[in-house]
Amino acid sequence: MTKRYTLSAAQRLKSKKSIDALFNQGQRLTVGSIRIFHGPAATKGVRMGVGVSAKHFPSAVDRNRIKRQLRDCYRLQQEIVSGTLASPGGIDIFVVYTEKELPDYHHLFTLMQKGLTKLAVHYQKG
Repeated sequence: MTKRYTLSAAQRLKSKKSIDALFNQGQRLTVGSIRIFHGPAATKGVRMGVGVSAKHFPSAVDRNRIKRQLRDCYRLQQEIVSGTLASPGGIDIFVVYTEKELPDYHHLFTLMQKGLTKLAVHYQKG
């Protein structure tokens, strides 16, 4: 049976309190046109959230498209981070798209791969 690449509700970062804590106390990593906020979490596993500026993309259709693409890029590559998790707790990750133009999916995929690889190296060191 093949592995299913899913992003369950437990793997999604939705709590405003957790997101605000990430922005205030977490670390940030910029890879091209995406900025990744990350930090330790109280829960086990990796939780992930995405965001796109309404100022740069006033159309909700465009914002939702970019967020869907970012989640899909993460979903297909989540093993990069989750497989190398050395800390006993978990990690919260929030990805923000910072460019002002609509992205190409393949470009987002490579940026996400680079970012997740850097995160994996960071959390392997402990």
